[in-house]
Amino acid sequence: MPVPIPRQRAIPAAESGQAQGAFSPGSPSGEATGGPAGAAPAPHAATTPVDSTTNLTLLVIEDDPAGSLSVPEMLDAAGKPIRIRTARNLTEAERLLTDDVHCILLDLALPAPGRAATESDDELTTLKHVLRLAPRHAVLALTASGDAERGAEAVRVGAQDYLFRDELDGRLLSRAIRYAVERKRSDKAERRLTESRLRAQENARLERGLLPTPLLEGSSLRFAARYRPGRSRALLGGDFYDTVRTPDGTVHAMIGDVCGHGPDEAALGVELRIAWRALTFAGLCGDELLSTLQQVLEHERESDEIFATLCTVDIAPDGRRAGLCLAGHPSPLISRPGRPAELLPYENGGPALGLLHGARWPRRQVELGGEWSLMLYTDGLIEGHIGEGKERLGQDGMVDLVRRRLAEGLTGEELLRATVNEVRDLNGGELTDDVAVLLLDRTP
Repeated sequence: MPVPIPRQRAIPAAESGQAQGAFSPGSPSGEATGGPAGAAPAPHAATTPVDSTTNLTLLVIEDDPAGSLSVPEMLDAAGKPIRIRTARNLTEAERLLTDDVHCILLDLALPAPGRAATESDDELTTLKHVLRLAPRHAVLALTASGDAERGAEAVRVGAQDYLFRDELDGRLLSRAIRYAVERKRSDKAERRLTESRLRAQENARLERGLLPTPLLEGSSLRFAARYRPGRSRALLGGDFYDTVRTPDGTVHAMIGDVCGHGPDEAALGVELRIAWRALTFAGLCGDELLSTLQQVLEHERESDEIFATLCTVDIAPDGRRAGLCLAGHPSPLISRPGRPAELLPYENGGPALGLLHGARWPRRQVELGGEWSLMLYTDGLIEGHIGEGKERLGQDGMVDLVRRRLAEGLTGEELLRATVNEVRDLNGGELTDDVAVLLLDRTP
């Protein structure tokens, strides 16, 4: 019998040779193999991968009392016999539907469970049941000769193709099986890719939404920041920063680093940043603010081993002085006209948040002057290597690097971009730790 392949749709290039013999569903054990045929590249199955050592297996689900249905013997594209199993009903099909089955040939005339063959309010009930039963398998629908409309509806519902009952031919049927298996595999891969893209887009939107928006309305200070997470293809890491101006005109800046740089650390960093902003607007500052942040950290962290370093700066409304608190964090760098860039005093700082219960963080008064540029950063900027050796850049190397860039006349975003890029180049590639850099400038 000729094959059940719709003439109106293109089929992969036919292999040479004709299948020999025929198979009757009533043969012993319900499984048979066919004789030789031509060769063509074998596709991958939707279940068990198809390679040169794998035999394709077809499960035929049909109930033909007259015994007129005959499935021909077939070979796959590699010249291996296609194994055939038969089931008279869906219960038997479920038992035979093992992982080594690659394709199902379903007779659409088969009654659905609990329904008489004459009931036809939904002719594809049986097909839908099989699709739910075997979501990972390729399915070919078998319909009456010339009933292309019903076959097309079967494809719309979820079958990979449809065949005409009285046109079964070994050569074309084997090709249809391999086409269905490959199409199912391709559809599955495309669906996974689409889901992965949507998930990545959703994560990107979420992470972008969690990055801070500085609140500096009314301030004459200029703000710039650079952020580079250590996680591959991430937008957010364990580093965090923020800058706000309170109603009294004071500008508060903060930068911090949760140990580690995975998604849990990124989430904790966001929580600490939001808590810092809320506490700052509530009027807390210095030791009182950091003590409260430590309580937040202790309640939100997953392990007692998690800690966070922090640097806070509150700049007076006149912009000439600031209060500095360090919680195990590197000291900011300040540059002023006529003077080399240098680190702010870092003596008498307190421990990182989460290390010592009842710790204290003294606030140190710093004179800034009339014109200055203040750079806050995380340790990812200074812990990169220099060349292929084990030597790290360190704070001294970072200070020298920034001095050179300032001498070139770089400021703001250009200064931060050039600094981070040079640190990466000195490291010989991307930095493995998160990097956050924040810059505040005051120009009369």
